[in-house]
Amino acid sequence: MRRFPVFLFVLSLAFLLGLHSIGDVEGASGYAGIDMCKGCHETYYDSYASSTHAKKAISGSPANREACESCHGPGSSHVEKGGGKGTGMFTFGKKISTKEKASKCLACHEESKHLAFWSMSKHKSAGVSCDNCHSIHTGGEKNLKAAQSILCLGCHKDIKAQTNKQSHHPIKEGRVSCSDCHDPHGEFGNKMVKADSVNELCYKCHADKRGPFMWEHPPVEENCLNCHDVHGSNHSKLLTKRPPYLCQSCHGSHGTSAYYSDHTMPMPPDGSINSSANKLVSRSCLNCHSNIHGGNGPHGANRGQFFVR
Repeated sequence: MRRFPVFLFVLSLAFLLGLHSIGDVEGASGYAGIDMCKGCHETYYDSYASSTHAKKAISGSPANREACESCHGPGSSHVEKGGGKGTGMFTFGKKISTKEKASKCLACHEESKHLAFWSMSKHKSAGVSCDNCHSIHTGGEKNLKAAQSILCLGCHKDIKAQTNKQSHHPIKEGRVSCSDCHDPHGEFGNKMVKADSVNELCYKCHADKRGPFMWEHPPVEENCLNCHDVHGSNHSKLLTKRPPYLCQSCHGSHGTSAYYSDHTMPMPPDGSINSSANKLVSRSCLNCHSNIHGGNGPHGANRGQFFVR
């Protein structure tokens, strides 16, 4: 019976020590809470309240209600000093390094599948920070600061110039997004393309060009970019040159052999392809060789082998 009072005494002591420890943690945490932040930063709060970041923090459990301080750090000292810059809060200003900013974002997003290749991405190596593209406070698609066509082309001026050419992928029209082809957070492939090769990427939309064909056209099979400027061109169908000049970039050294004797105009002699006088001036090789991506016609008719319609 004597052991029972001793047990109660030990249990009570442990409980009181536990409460004391909890109080110490709360007091030392330095968190002011989102309601305190709202008192001074109401404009930011109103835009933040509709963002993806805020949905869990505001409507979630009390443990998630640090909200602003999850990124900016504990705010009690900031409040006690009357606010203002340089009072202990972490900001995402220009003087803060990309590494420091990224560490804040990666604290939550590091395990995201979308960031699997971030450490080896061109954007990271170029010093691009998360907040260059994403807004912490505002909502919108993927918390982007602007539409992709504006955001990406704001840095990639050379690509913007190409998209304004006569023939272009409809990026500025909003029917194609940069992220349809590129992963801005990094990819294993070159130019951060979202496929193992350029051709595999193009085939996702242009499946009719994939084949397999009975008669393959080697430069087409090798790389679509051999003939096409993917972002834009002054020639139709995004071609790098106007036919027949494009075709004769490869087919200019065959001379006037019997192999090509059925052409109404002879092919230019070997070595003279750069002479404008030797270029075909008819409308286009494609008048006859219309199946230029590959042919399935029978060999006997010489149609499939030469991509003739």
